[in-house]
Amino acid sequence: MTDAREFGPLKGVFWMLVTGVCFVAVTALVKMVGPRLPAAETAFLRYALGIVFLIPMIRPILKAKLTKRQLGLFTLRGVLHTGAVVLWFFAMARIPIAEVTAMNYLSPVYVTIGAALFLGETFALRRIAAVVLALIGVAIILRPGFRELSPGHFAMLFTALGFAGGYLIAKVLSEEVSPTVVVGMLSVTVTIGLAPLAFAVWVTPTFEELVILFGVACFATAGHYTMTLAFAAAPVTVTQPVSFLQMVWAVLLGWLAFGEQPDLWVLVGALIIIASISFITWREAVLKRRQITPLVGQTKL
Repeated sequence: MTDAREFGPLKGVFWMLVTGVCFVAVTALVKMVGPRLPAAETAFLRYALGIVFLIPMIRPILKAKLTKRQLGLFTLRGVLHTGAVVLWFFAMARIPIAEVTAMNYLSPVYVTIGAALFLGETFALRRIAAVVLALIGVAIILRPGFRELSPGHFAMLFTALGFAGGYLIAKVLSEEVSPTVVVGMLSVTVTIGLAPLAFAVWVTPTFEELVILFGVACFATAGHYTMTLAFAAAPVTVTQPVSFLQMVWAVLLGWLAFGEQPDLWVLVGALIIIASISFITWREAVLKRRQITPLVGQTKL
């Protein structure tokens, strides 16, 4: 009789493929909304329309009896994530999908640096070399001095930083409370944080825009759920390479659906960053450390 554990890696790969499709759907829908709605409002509507998914999390949050310290950390994470989400929506409406996706790969690199600075992780020479390699990849994507950079490019630099900071805080909190509470509190704090920013620049959305943004909320929630299934089925060294297929989907989506011609330098830079993240993840697996480097999309809760 075949051991069910043998199918674990296959299940992990399958669920990570589904996760990638979900996140690409999120990207496509946000791109469809475009720049007519302010970024803060678009981000707020994405969370507000997804509030229905928060209902099952209310009881676990209330039963957790969070301490002042934990509430403070959740608030700080909410602030970081609020800023990152607004900047991501801003960039998504202004630069090609492939460039947004490639630059978002910076988050795991920032997490590696933050883990060394704030969580006591060893920052060995190999990790330093991998980080430097990733920064070279970013330089290739941006090519400052060789082309005009838009505000969307600078927004993505800070987007990745905000997501990374939020992820590091989540790692600390995940050792103290359940994953349901971690995810639920993020939705609560980000929705509250986005509300005043959205109302300050409010533009009445159309029914079509509301439907699209509800779709964003649905696919984002589904993506994080299937990612959790992938984590449970297979180790990170199996699922991480599959998550990089999002770059392929992003290039094809931008090209076929939005007429964005693939940029060779963006692809080269993305491959260099992917190589860096892959090396960092492999080293963590070899050294049998707890997971620090997040999967692609894992920072975008």
